[in-house]
Amino acid sequence: MKHLHLPTTIIIFCLTFVAACKKEKDPSMNLEPPIAKKVPKSLEIHGDTRTDNYYWLNDREDQEVLDYLNAENEYYAKMTSHTKAFQEELFKEMKSRIKEDDSSVPYKLNGYWYITKYETGKEYPIYSRKKGDLESPEEILFDCNALAEGHEYYNLRGVSVSPDNKMASFGVDTISRRQYHIQIKNLGTGEIYPDKIDNTTGSSVWADDNKTFFYTKKDPVTLRSDKIYKHVLGTPSEDDELVFHERDSTFSAFVYKTKSKEYIVIGSTSTLTSEYRFIKADSPDNDFKIFAPRERGIEYSIAHYGDNFYVLTNKDGATNFKLMRASVDKTQIKDWQEFIPHQDDVLLEDVEIFKDFYVLLERKNGLNQLKISRWDDSASYYLPFESETYVAGTFVNLDFDTDKLRYYYNEMGTPYSVIDFDMSTKTKEILKEQEVLGGKFDKANYKTQRVWATARDGEKIPISMVYHKDTPLDGKGPLLQYAYGSYGSTIDPYFSSVRLSLLDRGFIYAIAHVRGGEYLGRPWYEDGKLMNKKNTFTDFVDCSKYLIDEGYTSPEHLYARGGSAGGLLMGAIVNMAPELYNGVVAAVPFVDVVTTMLDESIPLTTGEYDEWGNPNEKEYYDYIKSYSPYDNVQAKEYPNLFVTTGLHDSQVQYWEPAKWVAKLRELKTDDNLLFLNTNMDAGHGGASGRFESLKETAKDYAFLLDLEGKIP
Repeated sequence: MKHLHLPTTIIIFCLTFVAACKKEKDPSMNLEPPIAKKVPKSLEIHGDTRTDNYYWLNDREDQEVLDYLNAENEYYAKMTSHTKAFQEELFKEMKSRIKEDDSSVPYKLNGYWYITKYETGKEYPIYSRKKGDLESPEEILFDCNALAEGHEYYNLRGVSVSPDNKMASFGVDTISRRQYHIQIKNLGTGEIYPDKIDNTTGSSVWADDNKTFFYTKKDPVTLRSDKIYKHVLGTPSEDDELVFHERDSTFSAFVYKTKSKEYIVIGSTSTLTSEYRFIKADSPDNDFKIFAPRERGIEYSIAHYGDNFYVLTNKDGATNFKLMRASVDKTQIKDWQEFIPHQDDVLLEDVEIFKDFYVLLERKNGLNQLKISRWDDSASYYLPFESETYVAGTFVNLDFDTDKLRYYYNEMGTPYSVIDFDMSTKTKEILKEQEVLGGKFDKANYKTQRVWATARDGEKIPISMVYHKDTPLDGKGPLLQYAYGSYGSTIDPYFSSVRLSLLDRGFIYAIAHVRGGEYLGRPWYEDGKLMNKKNTFTDFVDCSKYLIDEGYTSPEHLYARGGSAGGLLMGAIVNMAPELYNGVVAAVPFVDVVTTMLDESIPLTTGEYDEWGNPNEKEYYDYIKSYSPYDNVQAKEYPNLFVTTGLHDSQVQYWEPAKWVAKLRELKTDDNLLFLNTNMDAGHGGASGRFESLKETAKDYAFLLDLEGKIP
């Protein structure tokens, strides 16, 4: 990428009595949790010493570590054995709403229609294409169900078809460390060549000669994407030419082809700064030319049209970004000319370019806007959207010479649609609307709204909510508050058929659009990072207090969930205001911030100094330490906690949540539930199968519904 009507004393007593009876009836509830051994390790910097008793868990090859993780898994399984049948029920329920024999809206590229489809009973996608028109015979490119056989985890990505349509490069990860090997398939013969290029991002870009492609390699230790190579068919990968090496450890590199297909571009970006290089796609042996040298604090991205590049940038204090134009022959910053000016109240997120039109993707007051304009200035207008809880954006628009804009739209209570809009006639055609199977779904049964909480510093924090129309808003029902709040990543108010399993059981679902995201523009992000990071946490807490004070729920029925950097948010709020929440789900949580940000060997660390701060500098060290969840666990009561992780996680190492849970077990003074569940076969994104991931969601929901006494 989320109250003060309390239940009566009698209700509280009854709930307590029911919980007590449940524990008495279920012998598993008397199990003793695993206790991690303490091996004190002193960590000293800036004259400050931290003692980490669980640092030893930082070794996924150590059998004692694996034994501890398995013991936690066993404890979780036994303690939740009474919910096992209900988890299966939830899984089947969520799965039953999803159309199994489904396919994507076809898109056209270079004379072929490309389709992604799923078949009943199968976990993985099938990629296919049809030549010329949709009535032509189907050609299967990749059946991931067959390719995944024998693997606990399988992810195929980055399919790139050569300009002559004869070859395809693709990336595969079977570990879940996001280290893909690239292979090549001959689409004429069906042969997958045995050559493998290891340790890549999985993506690649073909030059126009149909034999050369460019790809990105990762540092084998930090997993930073730092090198761009050129591969020529028929030559060993060991001989591939290094065409760019990003030596600054705070930057990551990538490569792509412009929509016009005329240029191959190497990008190199950090949190605050961008730099691009380019060559003509028909000249793969040329040296890449720098578009504009990096200048700290200046971000830009480029799109090509005709004789110009269009540059989206924050140059000259354009906090919400503006669009500039530069000749293909004069691309230096001094040569950029303003095309779309900066607006204080509108975030310019992207631009989609067509032959006769361009489309601006904007965000105003938190809401998506699509502005369509002709290049000749003869027309300019916005697509009309009415709701305050919707998501809209451009879809796959690979065809340059067309009047059709393909976009998507959904609301928190309305399923996802893909729409073709004729920019000349202003008519639209709904190509696909997400089907919610099972015969029970009616969007009229769900209400959505957006409310605004006042933060402690006076800022207004938007909250998007959805709930069943029969759910009473009397402060006595459950509410799940969700947020992310980092990297400028905006969690929009999207529709989820899976979420219906909570809504239909009386839950209100709320997304808190806290600072650290870009929901209210770029300043909203700037005010939730670095030395302003605590605003993210206090915003979430203040939204919780608002939801309680306004009678949507109560502390006995308020729940919170977040993952990754949102898991850091969960760790922070349970340290700051544990009394507000009955239960919290922290998925792959980034909770050991100080130690991780001091370890440059860990993936993502150096590239994120501009997000969190570099704790090698004392000012940042002190500030990060003041909120880092692991460093601030105290001897006090905490809510019921369900913590998840993956052994092979490359983004947030498994030992962060493992250490956090161990320290919580040592210090917390309550008898509330505390579970750590480690997926021993997956990484940051969890299970790879289409439906297997629903089993993980079923665990989350069962945890929450059990706390609410809603398990049959």
